[in-house]
Amino acid sequence: MSDKRTCGNGAAASSGRGVVLIEQVPSSVIHEILLKLSLEDLCSAASVCRDLRLSVSQVLSTFSSLDLSNFSPDAETLNHIICRFSGLSALTVDCIRLIDSSVNNFLGPHLRELNLLKCCSLSYHVLASVGHNCPNLRCTILSVVPFIISAILMKCVLLPCDSALVNSSNLVLLLQSLSIKIRGTEHDLNFFQFLAPFLPKTIKALKLQPMFKNDAIRFIYEVRDRSYFLETSTKLGTPFSPGSPILGLQCLSLVIDIISDDLIISIVSSLPLLAELDLEDSPSIEPSISYDLTNSGLQCLGSCQHLTSLSLMRSRQNHQVSFKRVNDMGMFLLSEGCKGLESVRISGFSKVTDAGFAAILHSCRKLRKFEVRNASLLSDLAFLDITRAPCPLVEVRLLSCSLITSDTVGQLASSSTLEVLDLGGCKSIADASLSSISCLNMLTSLNLGGADVTNSGLALLGRGSSPIARLSLRGCKRVSDKGVALLLRGEGAISKTLSSLDIGYMPGISDRAVRTISRVAHAVTELCIRQCYFVTDASLKTLASERLQDGTKVLRKLDVYNCTGFSVESLGLLKKPAFRGLQWLGYGGTRWASKGDFVFNDICKERPWLTLCLDGCEMGCYDGWHFHRSDVGRS
Repeated sequence: MSDKRTCGNGAAASSGRGVVLIEQVPSSVIHEILLKLSLEDLCSAASVCRDLRLSVSQVLSTFSSLDLSNFSPDAETLNHIICRFSGLSALTVDCIRLIDSSVNNFLGPHLRELNLLKCCSLSYHVLASVGHNCPNLRCTILSVVPFIISAILMKCVLLPCDSALVNSSNLVLLLQSLSIKIRGTEHDLNFFQFLAPFLPKTIKALKLQPMFKNDAIRFIYEVRDRSYFLETSTKLGTPFSPGSPILGLQCLSLVIDIISDDLIISIVSSLPLLAELDLEDSPSIEPSISYDLTNSGLQCLGSCQHLTSLSLMRSRQNHQVSFKRVNDMGMFLLSEGCKGLESVRISGFSKVTDAGFAAILHSCRKLRKFEVRNASLLSDLAFLDITRAPCPLVEVRLLSCSLITSDTVGQLASSSTLEVLDLGGCKSIADASLSSISCLNMLTSLNLGGADVTNSGLALLGRGSSPIARLSLRGCKRVSDKGVALLLRGEGAISKTLSSLDIGYMPGISDRAVRTISRVAHAVTELCIRQCYFVTDASLKTLASERLQDGTKVLRKLDVYNCTGFSVESLGLLKKPAFRGLQWLGYGGTRWASKGDFVFNDICKERPWLTLCLDGCEMGCYDGWHFHRSDVGRS
């Protein structure tokens, strides 16, 4: 006799012992089970029957935080989601399709953390609304574009009596963390020089980008001077404004035009409690010695007794520049003065050799995260005695370090705590390293972009025990369809744990590889096959049909940039019901880009939350978001 477990509206499932209504299951048991599910699984459960939908609603009301940054909701979709989360205190929203009134709908005193991303359609009035409606706000992130900044300047600087300023100042009374990111021209970088007077006394973390170095120095000194004035006034019994800053800043992150000694000196002398420092620059020309970072600047950092995280990054995106006035001595001085560092990120130190990098690894006993980029003199020797280093490494990133080989990977594999290994651009990494990597039982993220690995090496990784969730093989030209099959059919852990896969820029990849991924890697939700010329309509049909099967997670992000093998007719496969969970699609350089406008307009009407990208952005458009337009949903 078969048993059926029935929901309140008649849905049933067989179990073999008689008919049991879901109402007969204790609500506490159902609640406990639902608490263990992801948000995506909860949404699926809610669609089963009325009783489960009510139970899911109760669970959603207990959520204290919600992150909606992975897709771009319109106002109707956002309201439909937010109304189910009555207990929210932290909210992150992609605002690219929202207007002021849409944001006002979810503001309230319950919010303690608010992150508004991609605010290209919002006005300065939103700041006033946030200040008025969110008096308990502790943390906020704003990603804005120039015309919003211009409006803020006009109201807050030129017209200081404006009510918007009053309400905006309320925004920062209790604020502990503030992040403002501007997308614009150099003219718009002047905004931050007016910010210091409005910082609250409670501020602990500050992230500003981008700004000029000289403005940054003036800003830091102004914060310091106002703090000294506050302390003196307090001792003399003089009342002070609650918006005045104090020397309590612990985390500072700046993206500026150039990192120099005088900037470091201003930071060290003004912020005695600094624990995290993140500086990034991208100079257009080679800096002169008086305007650059030297060994002396690194030595000054030793005065930061509380420093646990340091990031000094010089980008080479536009020009081949580096920190040419810092050598091993600078690293020796840094490692001796900052032995409490737990995270180190450095890029562009072209004159530092193995000795300098090894000094950090062996002196910083609490080091957990170590990242080096564009270090032409870094080789395997820096990691030769890594097993004797006291630091419990969890994350190691060595990007575009041409002298790093598989020997380094063998040394790093001795760390049982390693969770992230990024070797992107290290072209001397070969199959021998994959044998070592396959034994890392904590590894969840691996980047082998541009490595000299082959199908045989991927077979080793496929049989390993590493629970890798994110894998990049981008530009591995010796890997073919067979390698992908060996990786995913090797009965190792990766076939079950892999959720994000990048096989772009690989000439050996065709429809066979995509078919294997679709049929075997059921947990993959992000797939990049950009510039794979032998991927055709057959791959799209496979992804559209086989991803509808039970037990297979839907694709959230798909990058087919410059995949010229797709026909215009295949664009129809993107319509419902296929690709039902797709949130982002990168299709620049394809035939769709030039001839698919009408079809894409229909798709956008069906899926208003879908972001379509023509610009060649990386997955999710983390760069270049301000070029995307919400009216047609594409760039």
